[in-house]
Amino acid sequence: MHSELRKLALKAKDALRPFGELDCLMYYATVSEVLRDFLKGKELASKIYIPQGLELLKRGSQLEPLFAFELAANVNEDFLRETRKLHLNEARGKISKKQEKIWKYFYPRKNCTFLYATNTEGINHQIERVFFDIDRKSQGPEDARLIASELAGLIQADSDFKKKIGKFDLMPMWTGSSFHVYLLLEKPITHGFYDKELMFSKSRPLNSFTGKWAQEIAKATGLKVIGGHEKQEGFINIDPSQTPSGKLARAPFSLHFKDAKTLDGIALPLTFKQLGTKGISRELRKETPEKAIKELDFRAKAIP
Repeated sequence: MHSELRKLALKAKDALRPFGELDCLMYYATVSEVLRDFLKGKELASKIYIPQGLELLKRGSQLEPLFAFELAANVNEDFLRETRKLHLNEARGKISKKQEKIWKYFYPRKNCTFLYATNTEGINHQIERVFFDIDRKSQGPEDARLIASELAGLIQADSDFKKKIGKFDLMPMWTGSSFHVYLLLEKPITHGFYDKELMFSKSRPLNSFTGKWAQEIAKATGLKVIGGHEKQEGFINIDPSQTPSGKLARAPFSLHFKDAKTLDGIALPLTFKQLGTKGISRELRKETPEKAIKELDFRAKAIP
């Protein structure tokens, strides 16, 4: 049974301009309905793009924390159609405290990305999920897909890694520009385990699983692959550095912007089979906000 908000979103010809002016909020509140479990207990965050070149990061360590279930439950047609035409100071008294909180994360008339705290805000919390960003600069998305697919296969086949980390669900994701590989862990690991086994060290590249897998992928594909966050010209990075608590990740179905005015992709959860499909990035690039909402239940099935 679709919510009233989903029905409204499905009718919209332009999901980002449901009532004429730019407002990403209806879209994000709608996709939050299928992300309640995936984002349970995770503080939301956003990046707000200002046309003059400024980007504002809003997160739960700076504002009152916002959660997916609150976003899904507190956005309605009246709020979107009438009140969001005002400035926040004018809207106070006409909206609830929850809606005021939501407003501070998602400004009207501004493009916004949808983020969350990977393993909660703060530092040194246990790690419930690990994700590897396949970070490309000038290389094409097909190279990134191949590396992500190889990485997913190596992780699933690595008995030593499984023995150390325990059971997990693997979820690939198209970010709108490249790929992530998620591990959703059955039992949390410590920050110390991450530092020892997953964090890439340039001085000791083969001391971590990340470095070992990067080397194996480079040999198997002939591509230039390196572990860690530090960019090198011509290389694609396998980067787990946004995993620890206090770091942020892009949420599934987040919009991806080239700049403050240009939408150039949408983050989509994938199956392992989809990740292994040659050329799929060309199809993923065709996704629109309207199509994402229509396919929401189908796409969400790829989330463990």
